[in-house]
Amino acid sequence: MSRAPAILSFLLLAVLGNAFSPENPTDRKILVLLDDLSIKSSHSLYFQSLQTRGFDLDFKLADDPKIALQRYGQYLYDALILFSPTIDSLGGSLNAAAILDFVDSGHDLILAADASASDLIREIATECGVDFDEDQSAMVIDHTSFAVSDTEGDHTLIAGDDFIQSDVILGKEKIKAPVLFKGIGHSVNPANSLVLKVLSASPSAYSANPKSKLSTPPTLTGSAISLVSVVQARNNARVLISGSLSMFSNRFFRSGVQKAGSTINHEKSGNEQFVTEISKWVFHERGHLKAVNVRHHKVGEADEPSIYRINDELEYSLEIYEWSGTSWEPYVADDVQVQFYMMSPYVLKTMSTDQKGVYYTSFKVPDVYGVFQFKVEYEKLGVTSLSLAKQIPVRPFRHNEYERLITAAFPYYGASFSMMGGFFLFSLVYLYHK
Repeated sequence: MSRAPAILSFLLLAVLGNAFSPENPTDRKILVLLDDLSIKSSHSLYFQSLQTRGFDLDFKLADDPKIALQRYGQYLYDALILFSPTIDSLGGSLNAAAILDFVDSGHDLILAADASASDLIREIATECGVDFDEDQSAMVIDHTSFAVSDTEGDHTLIAGDDFIQSDVILGKEKIKAPVLFKGIGHSVNPANSLVLKVLSASPSAYSANPKSKLSTPPTLTGSAISLVSVVQARNNARVLISGSLSMFSNRFFRSGVQKAGSTINHEKSGNEQFVTEISKWVFHERGHLKAVNVRHHKVGEADEPSIYRINDELEYSLEIYEWSGTSWEPYVADDVQVQFYMMSPYVLKTMSTDQKGVYYTSFKVPDVYGVFQFKVEYEKLGVTSLSLAKQIPVRPFRHNEYERLITAAFPYYGASFSMMGGFFLFSLVYLYHK
């Protein structure tokens, strides 16, 4: 009996050995929850692309009573893929709150819905910052940007090509073919800077029930409809929300596509490239930064002091690297800034870079003493945010450190000596004048 806890602890450490870590930020163990195990084969190309890149996928039915995200206070998975749009109640200890806690703890989530999305899936999406159309029978319809097919259909098969302009999120290679999308749309609060529309509907799209005539104007119309959105939380957890499960399917991956009004017939849709590139971003294979070797010292010195004096000349430097999926590469940008901060920034400097990941600058300590901070708050579209702070006190001059002769005070020196000389001459005249 005494060996059982030791064996259990060893197995738990083995499970957690491949978990997300700052030095190896790529998610490795992913839980995939499915409505039906047939999705594993109908979406096999997408799953194979993840496994090819080294991910360990654990497939389970969403209502499996043995599902658990954590054990003994430790999370068993680094990310979660929810391909179960119709599920009303998750198995085991899972529920909406548990999934949101999973994201709040810094883990990543991919959620795909469709026209049959349950209230549970809609609740999770709402908590992540997007709102699906309240009409549960509504789908995205577009009579000008639909995918041409042999049958006229109801124009719910969208050929979307309004992508976010970000190489970090979608990669440097342009997606040339439109993405096939069939599902439901959602709206994004424009005041929420954490949510980004990655694939938007065209201005002619609207959300409605395709099987009935419109009696009232649709609530979601035009480019306000987001087909696919991403969220980067303040703890750098990443979430992908799609209104179409079919977008990830083998059928859409292999289908050709021709957008209505276009003469170009693409032999293959842009779905595979789109979902592959965006999953690289979601799983931290791209756009994940770390800062190391943060240093500051007086100009001409190498050691970091415990205190600065007003008007000291100092140098500040750090190194920033980006995870490429396999290794850390130098991050090159021209907009990294440092603040010398006390209640408000007294100094704000844009840092120079050597193009090898090192950023540096120099400045004079302001003529104000107190407790300051070196602060780097770096936020940029698609990359993880950096928030660095280092406290340092600044003292005034000591009594024996002031200059003995100050150039600006020469008029006062002259006035003092001239008064003393005048008094001496007056005394001589007064005493010896007859």
